[in-house]
Formats: sequence, C-alpha cells, structure tokens
Amino acid sequence: MGEHGQAARKPDGLSVSFEFFPPKTDAMESTLWESISRLEPLRPDFVSVTYGAGGSTRDRTHRTVHRIVEETSIPPAAHLTCVNASKAEVDGVIRDYWKSGVRHIVALRGDPPDAIGGSYVPPAGGYANAAELARGISDIGDFEISVGCYPETHPESPNAGFDIDLLKAKIDAGATRAITQFFFDADVYFRFRDRARAAGITIPIVPGIMLQPNFKGLKRIAGLCGASLPKWLHEAYEGLDEDAGTRQLVTAHVAAKLCGKLRNGGVDGFHFYTLNRAELALSTCQLLGVKAGDRELQAVAS
Repeated sequence: MGEHGQAARKPDGLSVSFEFFPPKTDAMESTLWESISRLEPLRPDFVSVTYGAGGSTRDRTHRTVHRIVEETSIPPAAHLTCVNASKAEVDGVIRDYWKSGVRHIVALRGDPPDAIGGSYVPPAGGYANAAELARGISDIGDFEISVGCYPETHPESPNAGFDIDLLKAKIDAGATRAITQFFFDADVYFRFRDRARAAGITIPIVPGIMLQPNFKGLKRIAGLCGASLPKWLHEAYEGLDEDAGTRQLVTAHVAAKLCGKLRNGGVDGFHFYTLNRAELALSTCQLLGVKAGDRELQAVAS
C-alpha cells in the first residue's frame, strides 16, 4: 500500500478497511461523512465505495470517491461494474479515477436491476465479467485491483470449484486482493481459503464482515447472495425486532467474536460492510484492539 498503508498496521499486523455506499439524500450524505470522519483516526488501509444495482449510483459513487481523495487521508477504493456501460464508457471512468489520484479499484461484474431471480446478461459492447474488467483496468494503469469471492457458492455457480476457477481468472487478469461475501461461520472461510490455496491462489483473501443490526434486512440480503445464517444467529436476534439498541450490541459482539476466531486461524485483515454507520465498526474494532490512539501513536513513530 504506500506509507499510509504501512502506518495503518498495528505491531501485530492487523489491518482493517471499510465499505460505504454513496448517499441518496442530503441527510444520508451528512451521515456518511460523519461516519468517515469518525473512522478515519483508525487509519484504515482503504475505504471502498459501492455501486447500486445496474450502476444506478454511478455518478454519486464517483463524486464520493473524489471527495474522499480531496478531503481525507484515507486511500479510496472505487467500485466499478460491467453493467449498463460500454467498454469506452468504463475505460473513461478508469482514466478519470487515475487522473483524480485513485489507485485502487474494486472490479465486480455487478447485477442489473432486473437480474434478481433471473440470469445475468453481459452488456452489448461492454466488459462481460469481472475478469475482463480487471484486465481492462490493468491495461490502463498500475492500479491495485480487488475482486469479490464467495466462500459459500455463488447463487449462479454450478459448484464450488467453478467459483475457484473464476477467482483464478480474475487473478490472471490482474487482481491483487479478493474480498469475500459476508459469512457468519469461520469454518466457511477457512474451507474456502484452503481450497483456494490448494488451487495455487496466493493473493490475500480478506474476510468481508457484515455489520447489519436489522436482522430482517440481513435475511433478505443473505437470500439474494446465497449466504447462510446459522441457527444460533437467528436465536441471537429472536425477540429484538423492537429493540434496536440491543440488536446493535448483539451485532458488534457477533462480528468481534467471528473476527477473533478468524484471527486465531491466521487472518490479519478485515473488510467491514458498514452500511454507512460508524458505531458498529468502531465497537467491533475496539473489541479487536484496533483503537484510534494506538494507530495515531504508531503513525507518529513511523
């Protein structure tokens, strides 16, 4: 990563990153920037900014990424998808990011708005998938390229081996990091990591940790992406539909406990899906020993 990325690491090697989505309203924009400012002292390796389905938030994503470059010290990672755009349009975005100082892109296939329950159709004249997109990014600039991966089989994949082959294709095209879909069983991650390593995949496979205290919303998202929710997780949120405060506490505890198990298995980096709220990310990082003061002191000593 550069000097900032090195400063972000605690002596034990732990690193964190955070994912945000672009705001849709002025009120949501205020919440987003409050969250970014509260998480910045943790010195994350990067923060990523997502696209909506079908590229529906494309312009807001670009504006948010540019503002992170201009107003913070955090390296941004801009999400980029293949949907609803020609290669020329996507290449124009890539070049614009490079000119703006962005050096990290999260390359994803993406899903069009009407893809739920149906099959993905590559855009005419566009990049067909994340591997092609990663190759296009590599051809334009020396970007760091993160890609997605599924510890539990992607809903459209015929088997787990197919997912590994897709990940290898993304790496061959230039991917330097894989970030997982969220999961709640550490063994799910470890089994996937073992399969990936056995297949010759050596890039970092960073666990994606979901911080969603709304269990009804979590069940909906999990159903769309094929992530399993263990019985014990259902029981942990049982009876809390009207108790938002307790759900927040449960969510931070579940996330920190999962990260602890992953740490014991050799994981040294986590990517948190923040839903644009700082509280749960701060709580979980605190439980992991990631504190603003520690990182600021280390940065001064670096």
